[in-house]
Amino acid sequence: MTRKIPEETIQQIKQSLDIAEVIGDYVQLKKQGRNYFGLCPFHGEKSPSFSVSPEKQIYHCFGCGAGGNIFSFITEIENISFQEAVGRLAERAGIQLDVPIPGESANRTASREEDRMLEAHELLTKFYHHLLVNTKEGQEALDYLLGRGFSKEDLETFQIGWSLPNWDFTAKFLQKRGFDPEEMEKAGLIIQREDQSYFDRFRGRVLFPLHDEKGKVVAFSGRALGEEKPKYLNSPETPIFNKSRLLYNFHRARQAIRKHRRAVLFEGFADVIAAASAGVEEGIATMGTSLTDAHIHQIKRIAEQVTVCYDGDSAGIQAAFRASEMLSESGCDVKVALIPDRMDPDDYIKKHGAEKFRDHIIGSAMTLMAFKMVYYKQGKNLQDEGQKLAYIEEVLTEIARLKKAVERDFYLRQVAEQFSLSLDALKQQEKQLFMKQRKRRPSGEQTFQPAAAPRTYQRLYPAYQTAERRLLAYMLKNADTAYKVKELMGGEAFNLDEHQAIFTYLLGYYEEGNAPDASAFISFLPDANLRRLVSDIEMMTVGEYVNDEEVHDYIKEVFKHRKVLEIKSMKQQQIAAEKANDYKEAAQIALKIVKLTKEL
Repeated sequence: MTRKIPEETIQQIKQSLDIAEVIGDYVQLKKQGRNYFGLCPFHGEKSPSFSVSPEKQIYHCFGCGAGGNIFSFITEIENISFQEAVGRLAERAGIQLDVPIPGESANRTASREEDRMLEAHELLTKFYHHLLVNTKEGQEALDYLLGRGFSKEDLETFQIGWSLPNWDFTAKFLQKRGFDPEEMEKAGLIIQREDQSYFDRFRGRVLFPLHDEKGKVVAFSGRALGEEKPKYLNSPETPIFNKSRLLYNFHRARQAIRKHRRAVLFEGFADVIAAASAGVEEGIATMGTSLTDAHIHQIKRIAEQVTVCYDGDSAGIQAAFRASEMLSESGCDVKVALIPDRMDPDDYIKKHGAEKFRDHIIGSAMTLMAFKMVYYKQGKNLQDEGQKLAYIEEVLTEIARLKKAVERDFYLRQVAEQFSLSLDALKQQEKQLFMKQRKRRPSGEQTFQPAAAPRTYQRLYPAYQTAERRLLAYMLKNADTAYKVKELMGGEAFNLDEHQAIFTYLLGYYEEGNAPDASAFISFLPDANLRRLVSDIEMMTVGEYVNDEEVHDYIKEVFKHRKVLEIKSMKQQQIAAEKANDYKEAAQIALKIVKLTKEL
């Protein structure tokens, strides 16, 4: 049987961590007054309704109702048990747990195997880098890279390396250091022949280490020096490497992205490295794959805006359009940096220099709508009347999708000016398209107001429900208030079962000698729905203290609702008695109704 984690340890972990920092690894948060707001990670939304209170150490979504404390957040976002969440947060806080965590033993073997894979990648990264910069065998590759514009600082920063052209040097190197060949094959570093011997996956290639979010090397991408095919050879998918989830340089760019609130998305790592040398440190790239939902989720956690900077050729523009659409549909603010003359970012920097790249390309990136107006011209002859009309139709359809009337007007004027068309005619056609799209939009696709006005999230409740919620809010702040309410209620219950359950648990929590602490009380609650409700109530704006008169008023409202329900029930009984011709019974019920109504 698993031993319970001591409450003191849980409190120590909670006090050692800032809930906003922990949640900030998953959600991009903006401070608004005392709280932080962002897009809820538990349901799709485009306007932030997710609130985090560092002061109370709780979070709550005004949209879907998700809420709780630092432990329940990790439990839900990672889909793990409470004890596993405590284990992870303890590790983050640097606190030793003396209690075994459930699932640890089951995962221990896999974890040990993955640790050895990571260890092997780390060792090889250092070894390959040493071969490149310090040996005769790596001189040709070093000269090639320096000739391509990589500086020695780039080679050091990004730990670029070189693998020997030998067939089995790495295989033997790893075996001598005690690594199991079967595990190393599973890690994608070596390959088994039919005769059961092993040979190196990467031979005679410049190697770029690929890091995960935590900065651990999990794979390599090898570039051939000559005409060898393939030009780039990547590690296969392994237990530690998933190319659909990995963004090159994300671990290194994270701080710059947070600082600038912007990520710059490139097509490949050569562009990322060149851009970093040019002063654009927030560059990231996908690894030989299209942008995925997992990539976007990762980016959205820390970036408000994404600037897409792909190659300037036709294929690059097509890829930039697809990536921009995906990012925009997920709620990102998207800009597109177009490279002229069909160049790629790396070549542009070499030809025009770092300053022009920063100012004229990244700094002057166009809006997504402006980019679409360029994109839809691709392959069209705008001197041809039919193609010109097709282009205008495509652009108007895109303009109609814009949410802000000012934006729509701005781009409509551009089209009118470019083609010498009537602005009124364009507006009329755009309005038709706008209304058509609006009808198609699902009725449930309503979003909440921006977080700058969090009070707009406050739902309207019936008077009795508001009274019960406010009583609970004050009881969460003060144990004496809780006992006073218990006394005044005189054994009567709240109208809502959930409120009564919270009331009962809260009294039990205080009777165990616990101090008022909403976050700790949330951990005390056994039911996820109650935890969400407590986080919602805690987000209410109430004073620090409540006077006796106010408490009495709230309790009156609670009892009043019960009498209202009782009157409704009696009226039904009165009607039933009259239908049965039992007028005496009906008259007695009527007197009771009068009495209760007077009490109201």
